[in-house]
Amino acid sequence: MSTTSVPGLLKIDLDLHLDGRGWFKEGYQSAKLSAQGFPPFEVVQSNVSFNAEVGVTRGIHAEPWDKYISLAHGRAFAAIVDLREGATFGKVETVDLHPGNALFVPRGCGNSYQTTTPDVVYTYLVNAHWSPSAKYTLIQAFDPELGIPWPIGEADAIRSDADRGHPPFASLRR
Repeated sequence: MSTTSVPGLLKIDLDLHLDGRGWFKEGYQSAKLSAQGFPPFEVVQSNVSFNAEVGVTRGIHAEPWDKYISLAHGRAFAAIVDLREGATFGKVETVDLHPGNALFVPRGCGNSYQTTTPDVVYTYLVNAHWSPSAKYTLIQAFDPELGIPWPIGEADAIRSDADRGHPPFASLRR
């Protein structure tokens, strides 16, 4: 496990056990992670997102819960933006996600990803239940002020209408 320039954002290396059949991994093992300094994290919900095409881009969304992200299949480029007040507000970290790693994203950090292979299976555990009344912070993934080096440009990215309509980063400046 390693820290990043965004406080609380952790990169976790996972062991893939490979053989002629494929691979196996412990995607999340509480005791082992805790022994390495992982914060308390009570999982209450498990979510899976399937993305068929290269270039699917989701986010940037900051939810009011912590998130533990791992891929079950494929590769994706993750971009995490610190949207919490403080010295690291606006700091961006990027990670190449694959089945052999994971991310812990603390609440208040905006997370987003873009698929770089077809058939990406993105899984995530959260420590609060989804609610339609939850307060989200949403910003535009391709805002030039953030400088995220997306592998696939905005013109070729596959996004939802909702994600395209997110406000610019500047709207969050206090």
